[in-house]
Amino acid sequence: MWRKFSTSEFGTAKRTKSRHGIAVVAVAVLWIASVDLCAREGSKDWIVLENCRLIVNPANDGDSFHASAGEKEYLFRLYMVDAPETDEIKPGRLVEQAKYFAITVPQAIEVGRAAKEFTREKLSEPFTVFTRMSDAMGSSNLERVYAFVQTKDGDLGEQLVRNGFARNHGRKAAPPGLKDSRSEIEKLQQFEGAARQEKIGGWGVDAERLNVRAQKPASFSVFVPGKSARPHAAPLANSPASISAMPAPTSSIATTKPSETKRSHAKEMPGLGKIDINTATEKELTTVPGIGHVMAARIIAARPFHSADDLKRVSGIGDKKYMLIRPYFQ
Repeated sequence: MWRKFSTSEFGTAKRTKSRHGIAVVAVAVLWIASVDLCAREGSKDWIVLENCRLIVNPANDGDSFHASAGEKEYLFRLYMVDAPETDEIKPGRLVEQAKYFAITVPQAIEVGRAAKEFTREKLSEPFTVFTRMSDAMGSSNLERVYAFVQTKDGDLGEQLVRNGFARNHGRKAAPPGLKDSRSEIEKLQQFEGAARQEKIGGWGVDAERLNVRAQKPASFSVFVPGKSARPHAAPLANSPASISAMPAPTSSIATTKPSETKRSHAKEMPGLGKIDINTATEKELTTVPGIGHVMAARIIAARPFHSADDLKRVSGIGDKKYMLIRPYFQ
């Protein structure tokens, strides 16, 4: 049976259909916007990138660097730590960092460059990245995201702070395996206090201890997936990086391991009684804890010495420093 539609009925039907179409479009727009917002704010789950490699880039510094995971390039910024700038591009930030370490701006740049070298050394071997792809902003064309980075010695941020190359500062996040960031903040603050007390890294610039490593062994965190995460095998060194998503954990299961006691190649410890005071090069002299390039130059300028006991006559070597460095000389 056919029904005859009046003009008014047809118009009403048309308006109803139109409103329905508008509603569908509105829902689609809202859905797309929510997806885009989630992408900008990052995933709620930790994404684990294994077997990552450092990419050499002039913009790399102590707490921010380019890395590859398989064939994809990323730009990571460490959570919760801040290393000084390596140049004067951001003068305001540099002044604030210098003030925090109680040093001059040129010294802060020196610390920043030392932090960059420290990170380069630590990332010379494959490493693991935990990220939620949260935007860390920055001036690079490549989007920078926050991350926790784990080397063979443990968390990179903790290592930077413990050796005086960074401070506990910046974006906070509960590390993988922890419910909140409180315990990690406390640990970073303890490491910062220890570095300050030992006067190493940025805390030891005036004492010429910029490149002196932490004297006391420390346990750096090794963050692990939650129990509900699917296990995945680490790829071989020459295979593409393994990528997996790790659900947010419900309990704290972070573990720690002792750091290796081997010192950095940049400051290898000489054997006791091995160095000849009259023939040692500047490079050899600077391997002695407490002797920087300035002090090494003073020692060389003061030659010849009757014996290493005469080190006391070198400007800047008092009783305390003499007791520290004398055992390394013949």
